[in-house]
This record gives sequence, C-alpha cells and structure tokens, in this order.
Amino acid sequence: MTAPLPDLILEPLVRAALMEDLGTYGDVTTRSVIPAGTRYAARLRARAAGVVSGMQIARMAFHLVDPKLEVRTQKQDGSSIVPGDTLMEIEGDAAAILSAERVALNFAGRLSGIATLTAACVAETAGTETRITCTRKTTPGLRMVEKQAVLHGGGFNHRFSLSDAILIKDNHIAAAGGIRAVLQAVKGNASHMLRVEIEVDTLEQLTEVLEEGGADVVLLDNMDSATLRQAVEMTAGRVVLEASGNMTIDRLAKVAATGVNYISMGALTHSAKTLDLGLDF
Repeated sequence: MTAPLPDLILEPLVRAALMEDLGTYGDVTTRSVIPAGTRYAARLRARAAGVVSGMQIARMAFHLVDPKLEVRTQKQDGSSIVPGDTLMEIEGDAAAILSAERVALNFAGRLSGIATLTAACVAETAGTETRITCTRKTTPGLRMVEKQAVLHGGGFNHRFSLSDAILIKDNHIAAAGGIRAVLQAVKGNASHMLRVEIEVDTLEQLTEVLEEGGADVVLLDNMDSATLRQAVEMTAGRVVLEASGNMTIDRLAKVAATGVNYISMGALTHSAKTLDLGLDF
C-alpha cells in the first residue's frame, strides 16, 4: 500500500481549487435554495470500473469547507472498483457538501483516471521484471498528486523535478558537443549524489556511452523492439535501460519482453481519461 502524502503538502492545492470554485461570493445557488441548517447524507460512487486515487484529497476538500462533516472513506486509494461501489460517505451540513462536491470529484476523477490507465499498462508487463514509470509531462501544479496516482495504479515514478537527477537529452548532447563531451563534463562537474541518465537514439550512440562510462541509466528513445533487444544484449546489465517514445498500451508487452528495465510513458498523466464518479444525495 502506497503511503499517503502529508496533508501539509496537499492542503494548498485543495484550498486553491476551492477558492477558484467558490469565487468571490461563495456558492450562491446552494445559499439561495437550501435552508440554513439542512443536514443530509451523500455517497461518492463509482460509475465505471477502475482503480481509486484521490480519496485523501476528496476528504480534505469536504473538511476544508466544513470540518464538522462526517467523512467515511469506504475505498482506499489504490483499490480496484466496479460500477456502483461506494467510495466515500459524507454526512452533515447539506450546503457544505454541495459546495465541496465539484472540487472533490474533479480531483478524484482525474487521479482515478491516471491510476486506472497505469494499472492497465502495468498489467501488460505481467510475467516480466519491466516497470512502468511516468514522466514530467504532468498538469502544472499537480505533479505531486498525479505521480502519487501513478503509484496507486502500480506504476513507478521518474524524477519529480529538474533537480532530482541528471537526465542528458538530445539537445544537451548537441549543445555540449557530443556524447563523449557531455559525459566527460558530467564526470567533472556533477555531484556524486546525483544519478546520471543519458538519452540515445541509436545503437552507435549506446556504444559510445558504454565506452566512455559515467552513466547509470540509458534512455533508449524511439527504438523498435528488435533494436531494444539488441541494446539489452549489448549492455548485459552494466546500466539500467529505460525505453521511451511513442509507448502505447498495445506495444508494452512486446517492449517488456525485450528485457528493458523500465518503460516511461508520458501518456499516464497527460492522456488519462477521467474516471466517471458521482456524488448522490
């Protein structure tokens, strides 16, 4: 089970979303039609099958609007669900429930969609040691929670920011004067605490990396399965291999079968479909 993120990290995100939704004058619809003091019970339910993520955030949305609301989580983040499952029960002031509803559903639906897509991709690698990992192609401001949703789906996380690790891409190589030059620069300048990954497009470039040394991970960019298999044979476990580029779910089984250690997919976060959830009184 993936450990929850600290509330201290999540609260600013949820608070900002609530302030955006409540606007300058609050929920005028609810205030106009619901008598003050009205109490009700609501259930957050699944309308589609998938994997849950965002329950921690949904609970926080309700409690930020009204700390007195009784919120009972029935399905924990990372749980598999089917249509009709109750994910959360909320009881208390009806106006507060309605005012927090959209923010809670937006987060839960979005993050559950990411977890669901990730789980489907992970299933394609069953029987292999290949891990599915996300990228930095996340919604601005939501990287932490979207990457947490990837974990809920059984995937793994790539770096969270530019400061986490050294990842030398094709433009770095071009600007620095080639693979050998950029690896020599890393050896001379980088902290010993940082892991080094370098992107290659061809087996010839991979040979250069292996001869020069200095890389912990090699990103194999836009290679077909036959070439990936050759790369695995060439490296013989000397470096970690990450396959990336145009990774669609229908390719994953074949790519994993080549023996690469990781498959990175921007689609996990930038193309996941929101999972259909609803709140019913």
